[in-house]
Amino acid sequence: MKKYSWIAVILLIVGLMLYAKPWSKKSLPSNEFRFVIVSEPPTLDWSLATDNVSADIIFNLMEGLVQYDANLNVQPALAEKWDISKDGLHYTFYLRKDVTWSDGKPLTAQDFVDGWQRLLDPKTASEYAYFLFDVKNAQDYNSKKISDFNQVGVHAKDDHTLVIDLWHPASYFLTLHAFWATFPLRKDIVEKFGAPQWTEPQNIVTCGPFKLKAWEHDYKVVLEANPLYYGPKPKVQLATAYIINEDSTALSLYETGKVDLIRRIPPLLIAKYKNHPDHKNGPFLRGYYYGMNVLKKPFSDVRVRKAFSMAIDRTQLTTLLGGNQIPTTSWIPKGMQGYEPEIGLKFDLDKAKLLLAQAGYPNGAGFPQIKMAYDTRDDNKVIAESLQQQWKQNLNIELTIENQEWKVYIKQLQTDAPPLWRLGWGADFPDPDNFLNLFTSYSGNNLTRWKNKSYDALIEAGAKELDISKRLPIYHKAQKLLTEEEAPIIPLFIDAQNVLIKPYIHGYALNAMSINILKNVEIHK
Repeated sequence: MKKYSWIAVILLIVGLMLYAKPWSKKSLPSNEFRFVIVSEPPTLDWSLATDNVSADIIFNLMEGLVQYDANLNVQPALAEKWDISKDGLHYTFYLRKDVTWSDGKPLTAQDFVDGWQRLLDPKTASEYAYFLFDVKNAQDYNSKKISDFNQVGVHAKDDHTLVIDLWHPASYFLTLHAFWATFPLRKDIVEKFGAPQWTEPQNIVTCGPFKLKAWEHDYKVVLEANPLYYGPKPKVQLATAYIINEDSTALSLYETGKVDLIRRIPPLLIAKYKNHPDHKNGPFLRGYYYGMNVLKKPFSDVRVRKAFSMAIDRTQLTTLLGGNQIPTTSWIPKGMQGYEPEIGLKFDLDKAKLLLAQAGYPNGAGFPQIKMAYDTRDDNKVIAESLQQQWKQNLNIELTIENQEWKVYIKQLQTDAPPLWRLGWGADFPDPDNFLNLFTSYSGNNLTRWKNKSYDALIEAGAKELDISKRLPIYHKAQKLLTEEEAPIIPLFIDAQNVLIKPYIHGYALNAMSINILKNVEIHK
């Protein structure tokens, strides 16, 4: 994430102080909720968004056919009910008839068809197009094998009935409709203003609990309660997200009462706040990993990939972070079916050194100069430096470190990923397929460039199996292939949520997917 210069930081603090100047403890308005996001959202286009920063905003501007309750159970949202055929191949969603867009136009089933067509259109180049590949002919349309979208298994039976046909049963398919990529879209707005201009406040049209009031790039995003929202109206009139990627600045603003919520406590300061009454800790269905570009030497050699993974003592990382993170060598996170902590390449220096020698680099001799990359954030820096030290100490390999602002970083990973880089993956839906599908050969989010037909077949078989007792052995094989046999990634730990929230804020609930839902927030001083 982009580093502010010291001048920009001072201007930001001064601006917030001036903005808050009329407020005393008694006069502080109770209709604005203020929180921190750690970078400029790369996009508010839900056909293109791939990151949690964008999601923090999108989930409050939009809704899908279904939504989650506090326990991540599926509940009706824009669809009031649905039917699923006995063979699991046909879904019929019945839309609520009282939903309108923020410009007053009624929501229709065609808005979902339009959104899905744009998501699957290869010209859109959405990294989440693969989310709909269970739909009949969706993958063929995305890969240009067919050009007629009418052949894809989604259509509007009438204004309030959406019919979906799958080419195979998918046990998790219902949960996909709570994810932003599947949300409806106003085709007329996108075509009128074009991308990315259609997501600017003066142009964007949404149907969630909030509207986009202002987007002052690199400073703040302001959401305003949507008076046309079909459900109970938000309890606050405004929700302002300040874009602050300096942890010290964010904490200063929190401690001086300028913001009400920080969703990530800096790792080196978690111990300081652990006993603070404002500190909340919760589980997180999110894995933190380092990926390797398997098309680039030396990580094109599986022995090198395994050696790097086996030369890491992951407990050192979680001790440094100190926020209840769980060290892991497996990929499916704790709290999700399929979690198997015994899977993966454990810390084994002797075997790591042997593999490295077999790959032609005895005691690190002759190993090429490479960079390990991460996006600018304090905890990422701490982890990168620890890994750099461990690989030097354990394998006698010296690596240089490079950090970049988030938008630049993710673009580089998408276009030309360096040999070694860091990312995290949080659950888009609470099912093991969401974690394992990430590394299929057709996943737009698989930045390792690793492709394995056996792995693809396992993931597809697991998706088709509706009996969880039969699915889990399939995922066991897939995890071993991913984290032990081929090792294109190095799982490091399962993350945890550590937030600071003011005691006068009510109705903000942590959930294991860290979905930032603001419509229930109330301020009582």
